Amino acid sequence: MARTASKSLFTADLIVPAIGDAFRKLNPRELIRNPVMFTTAVVAVLLTVLLVVGQDGLAVGFKLQLVIWLWLTVLFGTFAEALAEGRGKAQAASLRATKAELIARRLNGDGREVETVPASALKLGDIVLVETGDLIPADGEVVSGVASVNEAAITGESAPVIREAGGDRSAVTAGTRVISDEIKVRVTVNPGQGFLDRMIALVEGAERQKTPNEIALTLLLVGLTIIFLIAVGTIPGFASYAGGSIPVAILAALLITLIPTTIAALLSAIGIAGMDRLVRFNVLAKSGRAVEAAGDIDVLLLDKTGTITVGDRQATEFRTVGGTSQTGLAEAALLASLADETPEGRSIVLLAREKFGQTANALPEGAEVIPFTAQTRVSGVTFNGSTIRKGAVDSILRACPDAARTASASELRRISDEIARAGGTPLAVARDGELLGCIFLKDIVKAGIRERFGELRQMGIRTVMITGDNPLTAASIAAEAGVDDFLAQATPEDKLALIRKEQEGGRLVAMCGDGTNDAPALAQADVGVAMNTGTQAAREAGNMVDLDSDPTKLIEVVGLGKQLLMTRGALTTFSVANDVAKYFAIIPAMFVVLYPGLGVLNVMGLATPQSAILSAIIFNALIIPFLVPLALKGVTYRPIGAGPLLARNLAIYGLGGLIAPFVGIKIIDLAVNGLGLA
Repeated sequence: MARTASKSLFTADLIVPAIGDAFRKLNPRELIRNPVMFTTAVVAVLLTVLLVVGQDGLAVGFKLQLVIWLWLTVLFGTFAEALAEGRGKAQAASLRATKAELIARRLNGDGREVETVPASALKLGDIVLVETGDLIPADGEVVSGVASVNEAAITGESAPVIREAGGDRSAVTAGTRVISDEIKVRVTVNPGQGFLDRMIALVEGAERQKTPNEIALTLLLVGLTIIFLIAVGTIPGFASYAGGSIPVAILAALLITLIPTTIAALLSAIGIAGMDRLVRFNVLAKSGRAVEAAGDIDVLLLDKTGTITVGDRQATEFRTVGGTSQTGLAEAALLASLADETPEGRSIVLLAREKFGQTANALPEGAEVIPFTAQTRVSGVTFNGSTIRKGAVDSILRACPDAARTASASELRRISDEIARAGGTPLAVARDGELLGCIFLKDIVKAGIRERFGELRQMGIRTVMITGDNPLTAASIAAEAGVDDFLAQATPEDKLALIRKEQEGGRLVAMCGDGTNDAPALAQADVGVAMNTGTQAAREAGNMVDLDSDPTKLIEVVGLGKQLLMTRGALTTFSVANDVAKYFAIIPAMFVVLYPGLGVLNVMGLATPQSAILSAIIFNALIIPFLVPLALKGVTYRPIGAGPLLARNLAIYGLGGLIAPFVGIKIIDLAVNGLGLA
């Protein structure tokens, strides 16, 4: 599985642009999106004005320090967001460079003449010719030909993939390169709306909208800010009642130490970094809502083939019926499979040669191949007046009605049931209407998949295997893989009905798919991961696209979603605990002059009211850059239950948030007084 190279958080090519972006984000129209940081900036402006015109008895040097640290608090917040966005911008720049050099050879109406045009001039429905060495100029579907395509520009994976007309592997993406043969591609999107365009916008964060959890948390932070604004606004009245007064600069600085600036400064960075981690995992999320939903998933639907099993079934055994010898069955199976280029067909040929000494390398002269179709579910070969058929048991029995009434048919059904119960797929073989036996095709369950499902179970996620196999085979594979449930002989309607049923029960559902027939279910699922190799319909329907087309990655997507939620929860817990500790740390020291009885609560022994507020403002600013790496990298996720997870967060981030201000503010207070800064 390919992954985008990870870039260190603190390299010059990230930090230098982020510093510039941090200053640009001081634009009030940008800042107003974060009300808490906007309030901090307004207070910083107020103190800047008071520094110049104020006559409040405070030393200019003291007020200058307050102004500097308040502006640094705002800048650290905008810098965190800019740094999170910066990692995506580097990738977007390379994608934009790829897009800029695209040209197209468009075919005219009859397909005989070719004109060279910029890719931006293409329209929906245009047909373009792409030959060896050409870059595909636009998103589309192959309508003619077959070719090897290098998708490294999109996925980072250098191994080529096959793209051909028809089926679920016909979709191609602008910017990928054809490395052999030629194809004709129908453009399926208008200029500026293709996959590359959307990816550029998403990795830059240009279209990132706040998720419901972010909106709810922002409202909470705004509410707390208003409460403390009212509380601080009442302090002058109490001070006057006590026979004293408090300068406006001190009150303004106090407000900033009380409101939740820490989580407000990091909230956007956490969300952007969550989407960025998916991009670096080669999964493109179309919205932050999808990433969040992945962290809350209750039910996970997975295809059997390619997800739970390795994908290519292998022939492991020949089982005969009637008086047929195993050599006779092996010979017939070999002849019926010589023209079968599927992995299953090749494994049948290999088994016949290695275990039964069959040596035929080619079909007899004049032989006619019977192609497999979805309607007949049978393939085979006809030669010298003899016909060999291979296919699903029911299909072979329908093709041989006379044999279906014999004792061999009953024996064939018994053997096929045994194979199905063992987790295999039976393929029946018949020659000239006579049943010869069954081929045992074994589905190989991926190594370690049972343990993976155990981890999901610990997360509280129920796994459901979806397969077109019969119920016996499905039950055997489900038991071996360790999934919680399965859906056998599944149709697109069955998948959609299952998702709706789960959602009606209040559960969030995730699934993956790559075909047009998966599109309705992908659109209905709360998290729909479409394979990049799949059809355009599937990619449009899903709210995530896996650039590596690895269905098992859905499990990692759930983990990344939970990591995003955990990171936000952990830093919110730390921030709230941090603010509570600051109240008890500085308020007694600030008001001890007016209310001497508060002296017993000044357990930290802060030197003066001025040093207390300055130390708190400095701590308030410095804690933000200290937490930036955690916000961008994310909290390490472990698959444990909600109860232990809450206890762990409270123990680490809640307790840490309570202790940090007492230690930090005391150290800063000692330094401030030792240097004579207050």
